[in-house]
Amino acid sequence: MADRDVSLRENLEQTGKSVLGASRTELYIDMRFMASSLSSLGYEMDLSTTSIGTDAVNIRFNPTYVLRLFVEEPGKLNRTYVHMLLHCIFKHMYYSKTYEDVRLYDLCADIVVESILDSLDYQCIYRVTSDYRDRWYALLEKDLKVLTVQKLYRYFSDPANELEEREYEKLEREFKLDDHSFWLRLPEDEPDQEKDKPPLDDDMDSPEGKPDDTQDNTPKKEKYINPRRLKQIERKEKDWDKEAKRLQTEIETIGKNASDRLGKLDWVLKFENTSRTDYREFLRRFKVLREEGGIDMDSFDYGMYSFGLDHYGNMPLIEENEFREVKKIQELVIAIDTSASCKETTVQQFLNETAALLLTGDSFFQRIKIVIIECDDQVQRIENITSVDDMKKYSEGIHVEGGYGTDFRPVFEKVEELRKRGDFENLKGLIYFTDGYGTFPETPTGYDTAFVFVEDSDYEDENVPDWAYKLYV
Repeated sequence: MADRDVSLRENLEQTGKSVLGASRTELYIDMRFMASSLSSLGYEMDLSTTSIGTDAVNIRFNPTYVLRLFVEEPGKLNRTYVHMLLHCIFKHMYYSKTYEDVRLYDLCADIVVESILDSLDYQCIYRVTSDYRDRWYALLEKDLKVLTVQKLYRYFSDPANELEEREYEKLEREFKLDDHSFWLRLPEDEPDQEKDKPPLDDDMDSPEGKPDDTQDNTPKKEKYINPRRLKQIERKEKDWDKEAKRLQTEIETIGKNASDRLGKLDWVLKFENTSRTDYREFLRRFKVLREEGGIDMDSFDYGMYSFGLDHYGNMPLIEENEFREVKKIQELVIAIDTSASCKETTVQQFLNETAALLLTGDSFFQRIKIVIIECDDQVQRIENITSVDDMKKYSEGIHVEGGYGTDFRPVFEKVEELRKRGDFENLKGLIYFTDGYGTFPETPTGYDTAFVFVEDSDYEDENVPDWAYKLYV
């Protein structure tokens, strides 16, 4: 009896793997640009799910489910395969644990992936798009431009856009294709009483022992994760990061006829692959080492100080240092695009963010020089900031001057004029807030230059020179 059960299990597993292999072959023939991605996942039978999902290392499948799809809906099986691949390429399973509302995160991830698939022109994954989907796409893209999980999550978390339970369930039925219960949900250091338990014998093919969530949408706590499997999943993250960049490069090299079939995939890949340097970290580049008045407690010798008091009365042997060496911002140029395409509310959002970062803690020396230049196609206004109070006053009530076309070059010409005149002693950098629609300078600067975009706004960042940074707030 035991031998027959083992044989049946092996036959089921082999059948499931054969079905998935056949689907992969069909996808490879029609979507050659995804060849590497298609080869990045292994197959593993897992009876803890009633459907199919991935942990970024393997496709975990119930053989009965994939066999039924293969026979009755082969197009849906192909689409589910690519659906899971896109989750991996965008690393949705890795970011999942950082979001509080797991159910909402899952929905957002599925909407993002399905919106891309609906835009692709490949018969092997085609499905008729419902009017319900089209209405939601039109609504979301009107407000968010590019659909990403982060944007969607923030959008639905807004009380004004909060979903009623009935609508929530309808969206889940519409966009869900795979089982997300294999995704990493909990931070590694979070206590979980289940993690200390060994896997059950019945779960040898599924060390996590995760329950199926294809029917029940209530968030579930993860069960035991095999340490070896956990390491495999963590190592795989770097591979998927490389795969996303490789896929973008592959897409950029294919002909126009092929690229026309890619819909939103090219654009979303570029958006997700863009290096988003932390704004706070970037500002540290502009700090310089200087002496500043104040007690330097790090160089204070308490031993000698106490010795003097003990032996000579009220006479310490060493006085505290009256100056200390610190790294702070001393000189900086902030340029603001005031052209017609750059809305005043967006400018205010940028200034609020910048002021919050610069005015937090000890960012400035007691004497500073920050030059704020407002410019559209010519310099409209120059504001000199010499104190923290000046920065606060300026950021609280911005009224942009200008409103015409955009040319970034006048700002750099003005900065060079100020440098030659001796207005700057040691200028470290220039931050240029813009929507990116304009003429960029060609000559690299002798200081760090960053073009800053508001992430949720309409912007164009493809023409930023290679020698400049792109930042997003």
